[in-house]
Amino acid sequence: MNVLIVEDEGLVAFQLKKIAVDAGFSVLGPASGVEQALAYARRAEIALVDIGLSEGKSGPQLARRLIDRFHTTVIFVTGIPEAIRQGFGGAFAIIPKPFSDRQVAEALGRARDMRMGLENQTMLHRS
Repeated sequence: MNVLIVEDEGLVAFQLKKIAVDAGFSVLGPASGVEQALAYARRAEIALVDIGLSEGKSGPQLARRLIDRFHTTVIFVTGIPEAIRQGFGGAFAIIPKPFSDRQVAEALGRARDMRMGLENQTMLHRS
């Protein structure tokens, strides 16, 4: 399953990539901004998205586009989690920074399990 990493801090993006790969995911990115992220969006089932990107606090707007247009499961990874709770619905999970490897791996696993369940239900309805 493909995970898109949307994070403009290089060390954080590297850490998220390592966690995702170690958990058995394929990684797209990292993307540091909206346009880069949208270039990967069609291939991503899950996205780890920071609020503050290279263009400013554009993460929530990007997340809305990923969810609505590409049906991506969004997990926010952010130092300002209260900003998500105040104005955004639709995120699968919110992981506050600083985070542990375990927090990210568990959220990715839950997102994968949820998506696999949805994909299996869709296949059953098509039969």
